[in-house]
Amino acid sequence: MHRSCDLLRRAAGQVTLSRSRLSVSSTRLISQSDRPARSFSSNAVAAARLDAAFNNATDGPLPAPLADIDVGEFDRGIATNIRGTFLGMKFQIPAMLASGGGAIVNMASMAGLNATANLAAYVAGKAGIIGLTKVAALDYADQGIRVNVVAPGPILTHHLAAAGPEAQRLAGLSTPMRRTGTAAEVASAVLWLCSAQSSFVTGTVLPIDGGQSAGNKPPRMYRQGKPMAAAEPGTPSPHSPTRRGGGAQ
Repeated sequence: MHRSCDLLRRAAGQVTLSRSRLSVSSTRLISQSDRPARSFSSNAVAAARLDAAFNNATDGPLPAPLADIDVGEFDRGIATNIRGTFLGMKFQIPAMLASGGGAIVNMASMAGLNATANLAAYVAGKAGIIGLTKVAALDYADQGIRVNVVAPGPILTHHLAAAGPEAQRLAGLSTPMRRTGTAAEVASAVLWLCSAQSSFVTGTVLPIDGGQSAGNKPPRMYRQGKPMAAAEPGTPSPHSPTRRGGGAQ
């Protein structure tokens, strides 16, 4: 998470909009209301205004069936994802109203739209972030503040990199593009949503998922009434990942 935010901060440093400021918040431990208050107060003093903000909040239990999840761990996941994002926006919005408006982007996940087994707290938290985003977008649409949310699919973060080549291969094959996305591709989408180029976009859930949200793309298709021959061992899939066309970066 911190590496992704560092990438966004470097990208934000390249934005040269006059008098504009972009706040990037990695809100992993943000369930206490004084944390974001101190953070955004110091940002507002240093920048004199807040034009854009990115809230990236996640934490919670390791994967497990729902009934096996510790209650305290579940609460931590909900507090960080939902309460953390709420608190981020609670303190960002007044700063933006004071300077005439702005743009907020929240981080969710495709798991917030389509559930994944063994991730009850994560799925509930990301779905909650999507709901909060839509409410905030409606609340402030006529006051100059746009609020959107990105929903990445399989992204080659340092967590997936540490999981090894097989995990990366399977993650890539789960998308119609047959590859994983990169943190840079997520950052580019976030910066676009923060920019004037998306000035008529608010309340939107933007999938960054290689086509997962469009539906299923089976690696092989069968014809009705016709037998399908088994693939020979070692035969590559016709949709095997390739670089940029496909493979994990």
